[in-house]
Amino acid sequence: MKHTSYFMSRLNNNINNPFLVAGYVSPNYFCDREKETAKIVSALHNDRNISLISPRRMGKTGLIHHVFYRFGEQDKNVHCFYFDIFATQNLHDFVQIFGKTVLGKLDNYSERALKQASTFFKSLRPAFSFDAVSGEPSVTLDIKPEQAETGLQEIFTYLKASDKRIHIAIDEFQQITEYPEKGVEALLRSYLQFMPNVKFIFAGSKKHLMDAMFSAVNRPFYQSTQKIGLKEIPIDSYRIFAQQLFSENDKTLNSSIFDCIYNKMLGHTWYMQFILNKLFELNKPEYSENDVELILNEILEEENATFKTYCEMITKGQLRLLRAIAKERKVSAPFEAGFMRKYDLTATSSVKLALKSLLDKTLILKDEDAGYFVYDRLFSLWLEKL
Repeated sequence: MKHTSYFMSRLNNNINNPFLVAGYVSPNYFCDREKETAKIVSALHNDRNISLISPRRMGKTGLIHHVFYRFGEQDKNVHCFYFDIFATQNLHDFVQIFGKTVLGKLDNYSERALKQASTFFKSLRPAFSFDAVSGEPSVTLDIKPEQAETGLQEIFTYLKASDKRIHIAIDEFQQITEYPEKGVEALLRSYLQFMPNVKFIFAGSKKHLMDAMFSAVNRPFYQSTQKIGLKEIPIDSYRIFAQQLFSENDKTLNSSIFDCIYNKMLGHTWYMQFILNKLFELNKPEYSENDVELILNEILEEENATFKTYCEMITKGQLRLLRAIAKERKVSAPFEAGFMRKYDLTATSSVKLALKSLLDKTLILKDEDAGYFVYDRLFSLWLEKL
């Protein structure tokens, strides 16, 4: 579970490998997303909430950190917070992580101010302590499950009463649809619409759930946000970014090698970063396609047991369709006679059922432009080799 308060301290830029596979350091190690960054910054500045939707590992979390870094450079009066609710199971969990993320972070950090805050939050019963290095407070909460709604109200009252400009990003926001409590969407919406000083980024990776939340007429969040989706970083922009980082470290990455990686990974950000990270790790001034193949083979060997387990969790018909999609890289018409005949997919009805199941399990995704593809790019390569 991740939660971050921004501008407590600047992160150290002395890193060993410039191709980050986790976390955010600075714009120096962040590729492109200039249009998306500008859109989000402008929307928040002009009092619009954002729903940010993309498949996992496409870079939405890094983009949020990048946006908040920009706000830190441009306007020190904006307070930015981020937390991830992927691991939460209910409203009580949500209130716990929400409270730990924001409570005490808008005050002057004096013990007197925090003591006053402690008396204000009667349901949450926060206990504050101070970090020995940064001097910032950390908070522990003692909230009973039956007091979750009251605690949530206290948090929003605290944010509104601060009268400070606040931006909050909630990652994997679609998780609230899984909570056992009824009416969580409506409850959150009832508070958010009366928070003039607080703007939100609702980020999610399950497109069908996020689309339903923000686009269905009968849902509380209907048309309450500006919708932004993330696709692959364009190959030209990514190539320039990668070659520059290699060059700065006296290494040469030929365009053909980069394009080979991009095509194999379909430009999917995390997988691109992972392969480039492994390539950079090699103590060589220049690289070949054979280096890329050796890296991929090593990774696939390491993941072999995991990928076999994936296959054991689905039916033979689903596996046959999954392998067929992997071999084609992307499939725009899975019910087309030629495709079905090529991979011995017998009945359209069976393919439809298998396709739905694979989509539900997030083993495959549907691209609005190019069709269906195996979500895990490494798993896709492994399936191709079967």
